[in-house]
Amino acid sequence: MSKVTGIGGIFFACKNVEATRAWYRDVLGLTLNDHGGADFLHEASVKAHEDGARTIWAPFESAEYFQPGTGQFMINLMVDDLAGMIARIQAAGVELVGAPETYPYGKFAWVLDPDDRKLELW
Repeated sequence: MSKVTGIGGIFFACKNVEATRAWYRDVLGLTLNDHGGADFLHEASVKAHEDGARTIWAPFESAEYFQPGTGQFMINLMVDDLAGMIARIQAAGVELVGAPETYPYGKFAWVLDPDDRKLELW
C-alpha cells in the first residue's frame, strides 16, 4: 500500500518574490539554490538535531496560533543556534513576536516574514 513518506517542499505566494528571497537570505541566513528556493538536506538536520530531526504535519482547528501572522499556516524552521538566530534577526532590525519560550521538546522564537507569515524558529 502506498503512503506519504515526507514533505517535499513548501511553496507559497508572496507580494514581491525577490524581496522575500532576499529577506530569508539576509535575515535568516538561507542559502538560495539556482531556482531561488532553499534545499534542506535531511542529513544536515540529523547531524544538527540527532533523533530530534523531523518534519511535523499538524492540522489546527483555527489559525489563532499563527497570529499576529495573517496566513492560514505557519512555517516552523529548525535552527542550529536559537540565541544566535535571535541576535541575527534583531541585528537586521526585525522584531520577535513575543518572547522566546522553552519546553521539554525544544526552544522556540517567532517572527513575521515580509508577507506577515508567522515563522516559528525551533
